[in-house]
Amino acid sequence: MRIGVPKEIKDREDRVGMVPGAVQELVSKGHEVIVEHDAGKNIGFSDADYAAAGAKIGADADAVWAAAEMIVKVKEPLAVERKKLRADQLLFTYLHLAPDLAQTQDLVASGATCIAYETVTSPTGALPLLMPMSEVAGRMSVQVGAHYLENAQGGPGMLLGGVAGVIPANVVILGGGVSGTNATLMAAGLGADVTVVDRSPDVLRRIIATFGTRVKTAYSTRDAVAKLVAQADLVIGTVLIPGAAAPKLVTREMLKTMRPGSVIVDVAIDQGGCTETSKATTHTNPVYVVDGVTHYCVANMPGGVARTSTFALNNATLPYIIALADKGWRQALADDKYLRDGLNVQGGAVTHPAVAAALGLALRPVGTALAA
Repeated sequence: MRIGVPKEIKDREDRVGMVPGAVQELVSKGHEVIVEHDAGKNIGFSDADYAAAGAKIGADADAVWAAAEMIVKVKEPLAVERKKLRADQLLFTYLHLAPDLAQTQDLVASGATCIAYETVTSPTGALPLLMPMSEVAGRMSVQVGAHYLENAQGGPGMLLGGVAGVIPANVVILGGGVSGTNATLMAAGLGADVTVVDRSPDVLRRIIATFGTRVKTAYSTRDAVAKLVAQADLVIGTVLIPGAAAPKLVTREMLKTMRPGSVIVDVAIDQGGCTETSKATTHTNPVYVVDGVTHYCVANMPGGVARTSTFALNNATLPYIIALADKGWRQALADDKYLRDGLNVQGGAVTHPAVAAALGLALRPVGTALAA
């Protein structure tokens, strides 16, 4: 199979779909990999590194998209990229379609087969291709939040962990999944006063078992969230419903109770965000203020630490890339029901129930798509 790896064009997105080591694995199995010129330059990989791994170097994006049977990316294709998709192509990347009708419509119109990293599942019910970026984003959320609590960034001038004789910042983490757990690890490690909110008693028990008395837990109700948010210096939103839009746990009315200079970091922004005032931002313009509260809603947070993120992502995606290349998408999905959960769009229709429900679109069952 001919696999194309284009350079990412989202604002300050320096991650790349495949590192040279991953390319070498595919080439060793008889596949052809075409990498766009300078695709990995900003994380330390030259065209020479890719060539040494056996890749062909595409002069530009058009050359890569035109030649490839499968496109391996990191972020969702932007409008200019979606115009390059063909009905006979396979797209394997993060998509986050639930809050993005325009992208979904373009992918449907292309006729391409689109598999989303974030909805591939595992036998345990985990999301193995979302997990590494959730780990990164969860850890980043705390250092980002701490940064915006500083005076120079418009914050109240608060050190997250405090010092002797000075109380630490109050951090509320909405969601105790992978991102939430990693945010808890960082915030508690820095000495903050941390409360994790979740609606699953099992998750809350796991948080207590992991962190002990260093961290408080609260069952998620509207009343509990409202009371906790009102006292928070930093709110980190990490809630996730696979494939679906994130629930709006923090309302505009709750926001008005927060102290001026407090910070919200919405890790869930890829799925629409978990506060009513969240809107996607970029690494170039990462924050905005509503009712005195700083909002950080960068939709590709892990792109800020692109080298670490790229390796972490490749470690997870490589076995699936190999399966898709070796078998073709139909056989690979037929053989692996967990990879099959990643199919979001195929043959001009939406095939993921959560995406169809979120956008009010017709659903084509995956079984029908495979049999076509």
